[in-house]
Amino acid sequence: MSEASSTQVDGRTEDEIRAEVRTIVLELAPEAKETAPDDARLIEDLAFHSLALLELAFTLEDRFDLDPIEQERAQQISTMRDVANLVIEELRNRPA
Repeated sequence: MSEASSTQVDGRTEDEIRAEVRTIVLELAPEAKETAPDDARLIEDLAFHSLALLELAFTLEDRFDLDPIEQERAQQISTMRDVANLVIEELRNRPA
């Protein structure tokens, strides 16, 4: 088992969180592809547009009880992997 998969974040492993984020992204993607790799680009590969990106952000904030995602930070996110990394980082940095 890799270290990432065994690391607990918010009571779950990183792999469990990544899988849940992937499910959410693909459910909300205008052009969902179940076989999309983790480096699938949100806009170019999955056809996210501004409204769909907002819906994704709100869904992630609600599901993981995250603070609103800052616009500057959101602009750095381009792939499904970036989304999962953001969620995990936010959960790790949450005050105890």
